[in-house]
Amino acid sequence: MAGVLRRRLLGAPEDSPEPSREPTPGPDEEYRVVDAKKLHKLSKARTSSKRRHAWIFVLGGLFGLFLAGMFASNNDMIDLPSLTDMNLDSLMDVLPAGLVKDARDIQRHERDAVNYDSFSVGLHAQSQGITAHHPVIMIPGVISTGLESWGTEQSSRQYFRKRLWGSWSMMRALVMDKASWKRHIMVDKYTGLDPPGIKLRASQGFDAADFFITGYWIWNKILENLATIGYDPTNAFTAAYDWRLSYMNYEIRDQYYTRLKSHIELAVKMSGKKAVLLSHSMGSQVLYHFFHWVESAEHGDGGFDWVDTYVDSWINISGCMLGATKDIPALLSGEMKDTAQLNSFAVYGLEKFLSRNERAEILRAFPGISSMLPIGGDLVWGNKTWAPDDRPGQNTSYGTFIRFRELAPNATSQQPHSRQNLTVGEAMPYLFRHAEPWFKDMIEQSYSFDVAHTRREVEKNNKIPSKWLNPLETRLPLAPKLKIYCFYGIGKPTERNYYYREEPYTGSSTNGASYQRDTNPNSSRDESYTAFRPSNVTIDASYTLGNIDHGVIMGEGDGTVNLVSSGYMCTKGWKMRRYNPAGVQIKTVEMPHEPDRLSPRGGPNTADHVDILGRSSLNELILKVAGGRGDLVEESVVSNIYEYADKVKIYEDEPEGK
Repeated sequence: MAGVLRRRLLGAPEDSPEPSREPTPGPDEEYRVVDAKKLHKLSKARTSSKRRHAWIFVLGGLFGLFLAGMFASNNDMIDLPSLTDMNLDSLMDVLPAGLVKDARDIQRHERDAVNYDSFSVGLHAQSQGITAHHPVIMIPGVISTGLESWGTEQSSRQYFRKRLWGSWSMMRALVMDKASWKRHIMVDKYTGLDPPGIKLRASQGFDAADFFITGYWIWNKILENLATIGYDPTNAFTAAYDWRLSYMNYEIRDQYYTRLKSHIELAVKMSGKKAVLLSHSMGSQVLYHFFHWVESAEHGDGGFDWVDTYVDSWINISGCMLGATKDIPALLSGEMKDTAQLNSFAVYGLEKFLSRNERAEILRAFPGISSMLPIGGDLVWGNKTWAPDDRPGQNTSYGTFIRFRELAPNATSQQPHSRQNLTVGEAMPYLFRHAEPWFKDMIEQSYSFDVAHTRREVEKNNKIPSKWLNPLETRLPLAPKLKIYCFYGIGKPTERNYYYREEPYTGSSTNGASYQRDTNPNSSRDESYTAFRPSNVTIDASYTLGNIDHGVIMGEGDGTVNLVSSGYMCTKGWKMRRYNPAGVQIKTVEMPHEPDRLSPRGGPNTADHVDILGRSSLNELILKVAGGRGDLVEESVVSNIYEYADKVKIYEDEPEGK
């Protein structure tokens, strides 16, 4: 069936090989003899059922892509050849002929896009005498690592060793048994670990992060080019992790930091060269957290000189060091730009399949996602009259982060709002007030989002694990020989502010009061944590005016992470003595977004948050550093980040005694 579908949809030759590493088994079939009249009736019923099942799949797939798009930008997440692996006889029945033609055209462009510059960057580096030098360890980002089931309880056996995140198995499980998929993918709300009877673990090896789903590459192009100059599994390693967990739980459940420390030490011992660490997106926060863990006498016990002894360079790719503003609406109301811009039919379908409150509940049950809440409050992100990234001629400051639109008193669509506009600093407690108490407790125990203003505060915070995520409360390792390279994209509109509106409560949540946890000592913990009435606010997608697109105001960044988050620490924060007392050398290279409009992934000059991993110039820089020629990397800053960084209200250390 898969081969027939591919030939009909994409015009592929009959002997074309299957593109998937994970073939989809066909359903069990039974046969019996029926008369012609009954066969005709069955055929008609089957056609109707096919169409209905296809639409259900579309809705399920839409939510799967929403989750994946949480920290990717708006890309064509599905490569058409991978549809051939789906066991959906109904697909062709619901596709118009014109769509089939368009699909063939897109497939032709996608084939060219996937093949662009494959291995060529590595071949060019090889011709310049660059070969494998340092061992390389890669720490992927939030969507990069697949999660597979290892549970053996009755409800989990059907998923054994299947990926419930990062494969078509995820899509099938989401569509066919949403309740079971949710039970497996959400962590326990009290412990932050596996729910009883459930066991999900991060996939390991290069397969864990090379592709998200078939055809949608993540690290694959970097792997191709590293291999071209001499890297293989003996001198390159992917340190995949379960990104759902809070950072300290990586070690508690999986001993992740212990394993990472041991692998780096072994790689250095075997090669005789210090390691180069590559991190992307949330992986940069994880690595920064690891540096503190490994130094701590109570945890990694590596001592203050461990990083200087074992790490040559840290390549920080699109690191969200100060978080991402889009994390707040995702956790508050289960929304972002991609959902706000859906048409009304798509919104209706998505809401029926998985409501906003349900999406927010799932995302809150991933404590790792909450590590990317914005750091620094109003000092970094601005107040109601000012923001560091405001531009001349702006009507309203970016500092007003969540806004409730004023309507005329006689408006029929909505009564005048009763909410106050919020800055980022005010939006954080607002989120906690409108989320389940277990969520607030878990996040406050795991992370801190404040600012330390003196070196004394910073040194004190370096001993507190909940502070280790935050580069504005802790310092870089005491590693004067360490080199940090910040490579990130610019020039792609990125979510910065939101217009919200109130909606009536539905279902059992019939009043507008925010839930407060029951403190009655006679109440059970389950009662106090689950009797929750969700927030009744949603992005005002009906509001489009000027730079406001469906209730979302765009700013500067890489399509996912704001420029201030990507660039502030690299260009100014780590130039302050209290945050970098050892004087670690830092080079910043910004990469403008110059996409190929015919390529679904942007081509070799994209600067999109995820697609940048396939960018030719980024791959070239990575090979130089890994090949021991980091001295050839030249700093290049072309955005306004220096101007914005100077406006952030964080200053050099105060004099001692103050």
